[in-house]
Amino acid sequence: MHDLTGFQRDLLYVVKGLDEPHGLAIKDDLEDYYDKEVHHGRLYPNLDTLVDKGLIEKSEKDRRTNIYTLTQRGQREIEMRRDWEQEYLEQEAPTA
Repeated sequence: MHDLTGFQRDLLYVVKGLDEPHGLAIKDDLEDYYDKEVHHGRLYPNLDTLVDKGLIEKSEKDRRTNIYTLTQRGQREIEMRRDWEQEYLEQEAPTA
């Protein structure tokens, strides 16, 4: 996960959290979080990158809609990232 952009990590989290993660649902969730528009030209190439890296799978729901699901590798990457973050969040802040 160390080679992903922040946007790509956010995509992984959203794909994991949605019941039926398709492009427009993913886009809507990200727009709510970022509080600005996420353009198709940014969304879909990044989803394709995650597919190419084996972190998510893309399947066809119908002719117009693709569904994205987290792979086992993607799940492991999220868990490793969470563990790494937790190491730093649990440390006591230095006093000044």
